[in-house]
Amino acid sequence: MYRFLLTPRWWGINLFVLLAIPFCVFMGSWQLGRFEDRVQDHQAAGEQADAARTDPARPLGELLPVDKSTSGKQAVATGRYDRQLLVPDRDLDGRHGYYVLTLLRTDGGRALPVVRGWLPGDADAAKAPAPPAGEVTVTGALQASESPGANGVSAAGGLPAGQTAAISSASLVNLVPYDVYNAWITLSDAGDGMKAVPAAAAEGTGLDLKAFQNLGYTGEWFVFAGFVVFMWFRLLRREVEFARDAELGIAQDGGEESGEDGSEPDGRAASGAPAATGSGAGTGAGPGTGTG
Repeated sequence: MYRFLLTPRWWGINLFVLLAIPFCVFMGSWQLGRFEDRVQDHQAAGEQADAARTDPARPLGELLPVDKSTSGKQAVATGRYDRQLLVPDRDLDGRHGYYVLTLLRTDGGRALPVVRGWLPGDADAAKAPAPPAGEVTVTGALQASESPGANGVSAAGGLPAGQTAAISSASLVNLVPYDVYNAWITLSDAGDGMKAVPAAAAEGTGLDLKAFQNLGYTGEWFVFAGFVVFMWFRLLRREVEFARDAELGIAQDGGEESGEDGSEPDGRAASGAPAATGSGAGTGAGPGTGTG
Protein backbone atom coordinates (compact mmCIF):
# COMPACT_ATOMS: atom_id res chain seq x y z
CA MET A 1 0.00 0.00 0.00
CA TYR A 2 2.88 2.34 0.71
CA ARG A 3 4.79 1.51 -2.45
CA PHE A 4 3.79 4.93 -3.84
CA LEU A 5 6.43 6.43 -1.52
CA LEU A 6 9.07 5.10 -3.92
CA THR A 7 7.67 6.99 -6.91
CA PRO A 8 9.64 9.99 -8.27
CA ARG A 9 6.83 12.33 -7.21
CA TRP A 10 7.05 11.25 -3.59
CA TRP A 11 10.84 11.25 -3.64
CA GLY A 12 10.59 14.96 -4.47
CA ILE A 13 8.00 15.59 -1.75
CA ASN A 14 10.04 13.76 0.88
CA LEU A 15 13.23 15.57 -0.09
CA PHE A 16 11.50 18.93 0.16
CA VAL A 17 10.16 18.07 3.64
CA LEU A 18 13.55 16.83 4.86
CA LEU A 19 15.16 20.11 3.77
CA ALA A 20 12.36 22.50 4.74
CA ILE A 21 11.92 21.42 8.36
CA PRO A 22 15.59 21.86 9.46
CA PHE A 23 15.74 25.16 7.58
CA CYS A 24 12.64 26.51 9.35
CA VAL A 25 13.92 25.35 12.73
CA PHE A 26 17.32 26.94 12.07
CA MET A 27 15.83 30.27 11.03
CA GLY A 28 13.46 30.27 14.01
CA SER A 29 16.34 29.55 16.40
CA TRP A 30 18.43 32.30 14.79
CA GLN A 31 15.65 34.87 15.20
CA LEU A 32 15.18 33.78 18.82
CA GLY A 33 18.91 34.24 19.40
CA ARG A 34 18.70 37.77 17.97
CA PHE A 35 15.89 38.58 20.39
CA GLU A 36 17.83 37.19 23.34
CA ASP A 37 20.89 39.24 22.32
CA ARG A 38 18.79 42.41 22.31
CA VAL A 39 17.42 41.56 25.75
CA GLN A 40 20.95 41.08 27.06
CA ASP A 41 22.08 44.35 25.46
CA HIS A 42 19.13 46.10 27.06
CA GLN A 43 20.04 44.74 30.49
CA ALA A 44 23.71 45.64 30.00
CA ALA A 45 22.76 49.17 28.90
CA GLY A 46 20.69 49.61 32.05
CA GLU A 47 23.57 48.43 34.24
CA GLN A 48 25.96 50.68 32.33
CA ALA A 49 23.68 53.69 32.79
CA ASP A 50 23.54 53.05 36.55
CA ALA A 51 27.33 52.74 36.72
CA ALA A 52 27.84 55.89 34.62
CA ARG A 53 26.15 58.00 37.29
CA THR A 54 28.77 57.04 39.87
CA ASP A 55 31.88 56.55 37.70
CA PRO A 56 34.26 59.51 37.62
CA ALA A 57 34.20 61.66 34.48
CA ARG A 58 36.92 60.99 31.93
CA PRO A 59 38.44 63.29 29.29
CA LEU A 60 36.48 63.39 26.07
CA GLY A 61 39.35 62.05 23.96
CA GLU A 62 39.52 58.84 26.00
CA LEU A 63 35.90 57.95 25.24
CA LEU A 64 35.89 58.51 21.48
CA PRO A 65 34.69 57.10 19.18
CA VAL A 66 31.31 56.53 20.81
CA ASP A 67 30.14 52.91 20.91
CA LYS A 68 27.96 50.74 23.11
CA SER A 69 30.62 50.58 25.82
CA THR A 70 31.20 54.36 26.05
CA SER A 71 27.71 55.70 25.33
CA GLY A 72 26.32 57.28 28.49
CA LYS A 73 29.72 57.62 30.17
CA GLN A 74 30.49 60.92 31.87
CA ALA A 75 32.86 62.99 29.72
CA VAL A 76 34.61 66.22 30.59
CA ALA A 77 35.74 68.89 28.13
CA THR A 78 37.11 72.43 28.36
CA GLY A 79 36.59 75.29 25.95
CA ARG A 80 34.51 78.36 25.14
CA TYR A 81 30.88 78.39 24.16
CA ASP A 82 30.28 79.62 20.64
CA ARG A 83 27.15 79.43 18.52
CA GLN A 84 23.85 78.42 20.07
CA LEU A 85 21.15 76.44 18.23
CA LEU A 86 17.73 75.11 19.09
CA VAL A 87 16.52 71.54 18.45
CA PRO A 88 12.72 71.69 18.09
CA ASP A 89 10.09 68.98 18.61
CA ARG A 90 11.74 67.20 21.50
CA ASP A 91 9.43 65.74 24.15
CA LEU A 92 10.44 65.24 27.76
CA ASP A 93 8.26 63.70 30.49
CA GLY A 94 5.27 63.77 28.16
CA ARG A 95 5.61 67.48 27.38
CA HIS A 96 6.45 69.14 24.07
CA GLY A 97 9.51 71.35 23.91
CA TYR A 98 13.00 71.84 22.50
CA TYR A 99 16.67 71.39 23.34
CA VAL A 100 19.09 74.25 23.85
CA LEU A 101 22.24 73.20 22.01
CA THR A 102 25.48 75.17 22.29
CA LEU A 103 28.74 74.41 20.50
CA LEU A 104 31.80 74.32 22.75
CA ARG A 105 35.01 75.29 20.94
CA THR A 106 37.79 73.17 22.44
CA ASP A 107 41.49 73.90 22.45
CA GLY A 108 41.95 71.73 19.38
CA GLY A 109 39.64 73.95 17.36
CA ARG A 110 36.88 71.40 16.96
CA ALA A 111 33.47 72.00 18.49
CA LEU A 112 31.61 69.71 20.84
CA PRO A 113 27.80 69.95 20.73
CA VAL A 114 26.51 70.41 24.27
CA VAL A 115 22.83 70.06 25.14
CA ARG A 116 22.57 72.48 28.05
CA GLY A 117 18.92 71.70 28.79
CA TRP A 118 15.29 71.48 27.69
CA LEU A 119 12.57 74.11 27.62
CA PRO A 120 8.83 73.61 27.08
CA GLY A 121 6.82 75.02 24.17
CA ASP A 122 7.81 75.96 20.64
CA ALA A 123 11.44 76.73 19.88
CA ASP A 124 12.11 80.39 20.72
CA ALA A 125 15.63 81.81 20.73
CA ALA A 126 14.51 84.70 22.94
CA LYS A 127 13.59 82.30 25.75
CA ALA A 128 16.80 80.26 25.59
CA PRO A 129 19.32 81.49 28.20
CA ALA A 130 22.64 82.70 26.87
CA PRO A 131 25.66 80.47 27.51
CA PRO A 132 28.31 81.43 30.07
CA ALA A 133 31.13 83.61 28.77
CA GLY A 134 34.80 82.77 29.00
CA GLU A 135 36.47 79.40 29.38
CA VAL A 136 34.30 76.72 30.93
CA THR A 137 34.67 73.06 31.85
CA VAL A 138 31.60 70.97 31.18
CA THR A 139 30.70 67.45 32.30
CA GLY A 140 27.93 65.40 30.79
CA ALA A 141 26.80 62.04 29.45
CA LEU A 142 28.39 61.16 26.13
CA GLN A 143 26.03 60.40 23.23
CA ALA A 144 26.50 59.26 19.64
CA SER A 145 25.46 61.48 16.74
CA GLU A 146 21.80 61.17 15.88
CA SER A 147 20.53 59.84 12.57
CA PRO A 148 17.72 61.88 11.01
CA GLY A 149 14.56 59.83 10.74
CA ALA A 150 15.69 57.22 13.31
CA ASN A 151 14.58 56.79 16.94
CA GLY A 152 12.09 59.62 16.72
CA VAL A 153 14.59 62.15 15.37
CA SER A 154 12.92 64.46 12.89
CA ALA A 155 14.19 64.44 9.31
CA ALA A 156 12.31 67.61 8.37
CA GLY A 157 14.17 70.27 6.46
CA GLY A 158 13.57 73.93 5.91
CA LEU A 159 13.86 74.89 9.58
CA PRO A 160 14.28 78.53 10.54
CA ALA A 161 17.77 79.93 11.00
CA GLY A 162 19.30 78.93 14.30
CA GLN A 163 17.59 75.52 14.44
CA THR A 164 18.62 71.98 13.60
CA ALA A 165 16.52 68.83 13.47
CA ALA A 166 19.25 66.37 14.48
CA ILE A 167 22.29 66.57 16.73
CA SER A 168 24.85 65.15 14.34
CA SER A 169 28.16 66.27 12.94
CA ALA A 170 26.83 65.78 9.40
CA SER A 171 24.06 68.31 10.05
CA LEU A 172 26.02 70.80 12.13
CA VAL A 173 29.01 71.00 9.84
CA ASN A 174 26.77 72.79 7.33
CA LEU A 175 25.80 75.40 9.92
CA VAL A 176 29.19 76.35 11.39
CA PRO A 177 32.56 77.13 9.72
CA TYR A 178 34.60 74.64 11.81
CA ASP A 179 34.83 70.91 12.44
CA VAL A 180 32.41 69.25 14.84
CA TYR A 181 32.97 66.16 16.96
CA ASN A 182 31.01 63.09 15.88
CA ALA A 183 29.45 62.99 19.35
CA TRP A 184 27.66 65.23 21.84
CA ILE A 185 27.05 65.46 25.55
CA THR A 186 24.03 66.30 27.67
CA LEU A 187 24.68 68.16 30.92
CA SER A 188 23.44 66.51 34.09
CA ASP A 189 22.91 69.93 35.69
CA ALA A 190 21.06 72.26 33.33
CA GLY A 191 20.45 75.39 35.40
CA ASP A 192 19.06 78.72 34.14
CA GLY A 193 15.49 77.43 34.42
CA MET A 194 16.10 74.57 31.98
CA LYS A 195 15.55 70.89 32.62
CA ALA A 196 18.37 68.39 32.19
CA VAL A 197 18.01 65.98 29.27
CA PRO A 198 18.61 62.36 30.35
CA ALA A 199 21.04 60.26 28.37
CA ALA A 200 19.51 57.85 25.88
CA ALA A 201 20.51 54.21 25.54
CA ALA A 202 22.91 53.36 22.74
CA GLU A 203 21.32 52.44 19.44
CA GLY A 204 20.50 48.74 19.18
CA THR A 205 20.49 48.12 22.96
CA GLY A 206 16.83 48.75 23.73
CA LEU A 207 13.75 46.56 23.48
CA ASP A 208 12.50 48.44 20.44
CA LEU A 209 10.24 47.35 17.60
CA LYS A 210 13.05 45.39 15.95
CA ALA A 211 13.44 43.21 19.04
CA PHE A 212 9.78 42.22 19.02
CA GLN A 213 9.95 41.69 15.25
CA ASN A 214 12.65 39.10 15.90
CA LEU A 215 10.34 37.41 18.40
CA GLY A 216 7.47 37.45 15.91
CA TYR A 217 9.66 35.99 13.16
CA THR A 218 10.67 33.22 15.56
CA GLY A 219 7.06 32.14 15.92
CA GLU A 220 6.46 32.37 12.16
CA TRP A 221 9.35 30.06 11.29
CA PHE A 222 8.26 27.41 13.80
CA VAL A 223 4.69 27.64 12.48
CA PHE A 224 6.04 27.10 8.96
CA ALA A 225 7.85 23.96 10.14
CA GLY A 226 4.65 22.60 11.69
CA PHE A 227 2.69 23.45 8.55
CA VAL A 228 5.14 21.46 6.39
CA VAL A 229 4.71 18.41 8.64
CA PHE A 230 0.92 18.81 8.60
CA MET A 231 0.76 19.01 4.80
CA TRP A 232 3.04 15.96 4.42
CA PHE A 233 0.75 13.82 6.62
CA ARG A 234 -2.30 15.12 4.82
CA LEU A 235 -0.87 14.19 1.40
CA LEU A 236 0.21 10.79 2.75
CA ARG A 237 -3.26 10.06 4.13
CA ARG A 238 -4.89 11.06 0.86
CA GLU A 239 -2.55 8.83 -1.14
CA VAL A 240 -3.21 5.88 1.20
CA GLU A 241 -6.95 6.33 0.76
CA PHE A 242 -6.56 6.31 -3.03
CA ALA A 243 -4.46 3.14 -2.85
CA ARG A 244 -7.00 1.41 -0.57
CA ASP A 245 -9.86 2.37 -2.89
CA ALA A 246 -7.94 0.98 -5.85
CA GLU A 247 -7.43 -2.37 -4.05
CA LEU A 248 -11.14 -2.56 -3.30
CA GLY A 249 -12.00 -1.83 -6.92
CA ILE A 250 -13.68 1.46 -6.12
CA ALA A 251 -13.52 3.71 -9.15
CA GLN A 252 -11.80 7.04 -8.76
CA ASP A 253 -13.57 8.76 -11.68
CA GLY A 254 -16.99 8.59 -13.33
CA GLY A 255 -15.93 6.85 -16.56
CA GLU A 256 -14.88 3.51 -15.11
CA GLU A 257 -18.32 2.21 -14.07
CA SER A 258 -20.03 2.75 -17.42
CA GLY A 259 -19.15 1.70 -20.91
CA GLU A 260 -17.70 3.97 -23.48
CA ASP A 261 -21.12 4.20 -25.22
CA GLY A 262 -22.95 5.02 -22.02
CA SER A 263 -24.43 1.51 -21.51
CA GLU A 264 -24.46 -0.15 -18.12
CA PRO A 265 -21.95 -2.92 -17.38
CA ASP A 266 -24.65 -5.66 -17.49
CA GLY A 267 -25.61 -4.76 -21.08
CA ARG A 268 -28.77 -2.83 -20.25
CA ALA A 269 -29.41 0.35 -22.12
CA ALA A 270 -28.65 3.57 -20.43
CA SER A 271 -32.39 4.35 -20.35
CA GLY A 272 -33.06 1.36 -18.11
CA ALA A 273 -35.20 -0.67 -20.68
CA PRO A 274 -34.60 -4.44 -20.55
CA ALA A 275 -32.56 -5.82 -23.45
CA ALA A 276 -34.26 -8.27 -25.86
CA THR A 277 -32.98 -11.85 -25.78
CA GLY A 278 -33.54 -14.98 -27.83
CA SER A 279 -33.46 -15.78 -31.56
CA GLY A 280 -37.10 -15.00 -32.06
CA ALA A 281 -36.90 -11.56 -30.83
CA GLY A 282 -37.77 -8.97 -33.41
CA THR A 283 -39.06 -11.52 -36.16
CA GLY A 284 -42.44 -9.96 -36.40
CA ALA A 285 -44.51 -13.18 -35.52
CA GLY A 286 -47.57 -12.14 -33.64
CA PRO A 287 -49.54 -13.98 -30.98
CA GLY A 288 -51.92 -16.78 -32.08
CA THR A 289 -49.97 -17.90 -35.07
CA GLY A 290 -49.27 -21.59 -35.31
CA THR A 291 -48.45 -24.46 -37.61
CA GLY A 292 -51.93 -25.69 -38.02
